[in-house]
Amino acid sequence: MTWAMPPETAPQERTWMAFPRPGLTLGDDPASAEAARAVWAATANAISEYQAVTVVVDPVARDDARRLLSGAVDVLEAPLDDFWMRDIGPTFVVDDVTGARGAVDWVFNGWGANPWSTWTRDAEVAATVAAAAGVERIPSLLVNEGGAIHVDGTGRVLVTETVQLDPRRNPYADRARVEQELARTIGATDVVWLPRGLTRDYDGFGTRGHVDMVATFAGAAMDTVLLHAQPDPGHPDHLVMPIVRRAIEDATDATIVELPAPTTLADADGPVDWNYVNHVVVNGAVIACGFGEPTADERARGILADVYPGREVRTIDAREVFARGGGLHCITQQEPAAQ
Repeated sequence: MTWAMPPETAPQERTWMAFPRPGLTLGDDPASAEAARAVWAATANAISEYQAVTVVVDPVARDDARRLLSGAVDVLEAPLDDFWMRDIGPTFVVDDVTGARGAVDWVFNGWGANPWSTWTRDAEVAATVAAAAGVERIPSLLVNEGGAIHVDGTGRVLVTETVQLDPRRNPYADRARVEQELARTIGATDVVWLPRGLTRDYDGFGTRGHVDMVATFAGAAMDTVLLHAQPDPGHPDHLVMPIVRRAIEDATDATIVELPAPTTLADADGPVDWNYVNHVVVNGAVIACGFGEPTADERARGILADVYPGREVRTIDAREVFARGGGLHCITQQEPAAQ
């Protein structure tokens, strides 16, 4: 088989998600936990208007899932530790010759064996999803997460040095070994190494540099890079993003379109990582993150509408998701349509 990962703009069979279950990430404040469940459910329900959605639900969260998910959403019960499907689920690929689909099962170790994380059940989710989708499971020894890669569908992939080369993920890997495995599993022929991610992503509960918080390929021909921009010098990412931009400019000839951050700079835990790059592309629509800032949210919708012509752009308030360490892209994973 010659596997390749299709771009997110390619036709999709369905979206996979996981439903929040009690634990450290969800928190023990009932109102906050309910607010988080509502956003996860709202995302699944919105996507189900455009394509099939399956949500993996831990048995302990069965009643909440039934209460909040619409009847259009399919449910698959399986044990979970956490509920970030982009990272714990498989990365779907297609064989260029036969059209067969596969699912890459990366090693998942709690974003680098974080002391607060448990992952024995999450490490099995990719295999569970692959079996439910009826596609070949492609095992990999690379510790990796779906939020740590973005592809353009022609062999180019964006990664960050602080994820794939993280000594707590892949202590014996170098660039060449990572690139070789990305070639085998997702058909990568051009690996673009970004130096780092957003500042907040390096705190105790961060992923230490997921690329889907800073940049993504977009456009009808996927020849555009949507790039997070922090125009306010009062935020540390004001200095980070020019470094990331230069890395992209040095490695590609892509047109760069900036997505300016909302105006909020910090919360009780420090500088926020609020961004509009972390959106979800589905058949006929883009599900954008919102932050309760009408001017900034509307500006982002306009930019996304321009780079994804023909797709409806809808905004879901994602602040409860970001408060837990990610965005709407982080809680979803696309399965490409059969060819």
